[in-house]
Amino acid sequence: MFRDRLDGAWLQLLSFALATLAASLLVPNRWLVDALVLSLAVAKGRVIVRDYLGLRDAPALWRGLLTTWLAGLAAFAALAVILRALV
Repeated sequence: MFRDRLDGAWLQLLSFALATLAASLLVPNRWLVDALVLSLAVAKGRVIVRDYLGLRDAPALWRGLLTTWLAGLAAFAALAVILRALV
């Protein structure tokens, strides 16, 4: 379907960006919007790590480390959202 894997990755990133925009405009619940935006950010990060950084065929250790790093960033962002709500 796509000539290159990066074309498919580009379309995935574009669809994630549009979903982020739609979620921020259409979902009335702020907590749900924050959760959707963070999960879409992690999904975009996975696409970038796999396809743009070329780690799709890398050893599982590298993919796991970068996925853990992305999850850690999302966890810190979620913690900041929770702390903002409590203050």
